[in-house]
Amino acid sequence: MSAKKTKSPALNKNLRIVIAAIVFIGLCSLGISYYIKYFSGNVTDKEEYLFIRTGSTFNDVLKTVTEKNIVRNAESFKEAAVDMNYTNNIKSGKYKLKTGVSNRKIINMLKSGNQEPVQLKFATYRLKENFVGKVSKLLEADSAKLLRLLDSSAYVEKFGFDTSNVYTMFIPNSYEMYWNTPAEKFFGRMHAEYTKFWNAERRAKAERLNLTPVKVSILASIVDGEALHDDEMPTIAGLYLNRVKQGIRLQADPTVIFAARDFTIRRVLNKHLRINSPYNTYLNYGLPPGPIMMPSINAIDAVLNHKTHKYLFMCAKEDFSGYHRFAVTQSEHMVNARKFQQALNKRNIKK
Repeated sequence: MSAKKTKSPALNKNLRIVIAAIVFIGLCSLGISYYIKYFSGNVTDKEEYLFIRTGSTFNDVLKTVTEKNIVRNAESFKEAAVDMNYTNNIKSGKYKLKTGVSNRKIINMLKSGNQEPVQLKFATYRLKENFVGKVSKLLEADSAKLLRLLDSSAYVEKFGFDTSNVYTMFIPNSYEMYWNTPAEKFFGRMHAEYTKFWNAERRAKAERLNLTPVKVSILASIVDGEALHDDEMPTIAGLYLNRVKQGIRLQADPTVIFAARDFTIRRVLNKHLRINSPYNTYLNYGLPPGPIMMPSINAIDAVLNHKTHKYLFMCAKEDFSGYHRFAVTQSEHMVNARKFQQALNKRNIKK
């Protein structure tokens, strides 16, 4: 009869150690994987912002993140996004990126839509096309759509304008809004700012001039076109108001240049004065149908707070300082005009 063999206690112990080691390594791997997926720094310094367009899918976001090298490990970003249920919770916007941020932090920011506002600052622009081009560089809204809305009679009528004067609705200033603001909401915001700007005090001043806010802005656009220096604006505004009151044509050179659509003109010639356009104030009485540029706040307030005087004529100074000589009579004006024409000839400025 043979005796039964028993396992060595040492062998059992070694086996337990090996199993424990395997389990430990496995747990460590899981822990490292979990850490890398959620807590390890993953955002690079390649881009300052992540832009997510309206209507984007997660695949669109992942493509942007990958192609622009926004994260070091795109696969871990993808896995974390799936686990955190971000793939079905995409919010458009402009998101500020911080180097070294983890997947968990960036995905939480994207899920919450915690985007950074845009400072939309614009000055005066001569043409609507230039203006919408500027806006479309700062907002998601497409310049073509912005222009279509500006040129839509039915749309601008909602705000109380027509297509020739709607440009007066935009008050050059600095505004805070989100990058993904739709075109329609952008116009709504601008109209709200316009209403706020034209407060009771400004409207009362316009009424005393027998002008609507739109007409004040149209006149202000001409003042902007004439004045190189803001301190001269109230005098220029007073001159044009004198002409309006007396029923004299404005005869403003900037309106002729606008009618010609040639903004390189430095010397207005007789051929320019004959351009058949409602904006040519040498041919037409009163104000043109719309602004010749987006009027500045300074020019609008210069009209509302114009200087009272008897000037009816003005001519650029012959020293090319940007200032003007003002005159009450035609004969005085002709003396000033000859001085400026001689200065133009001396510099060989023919057009």
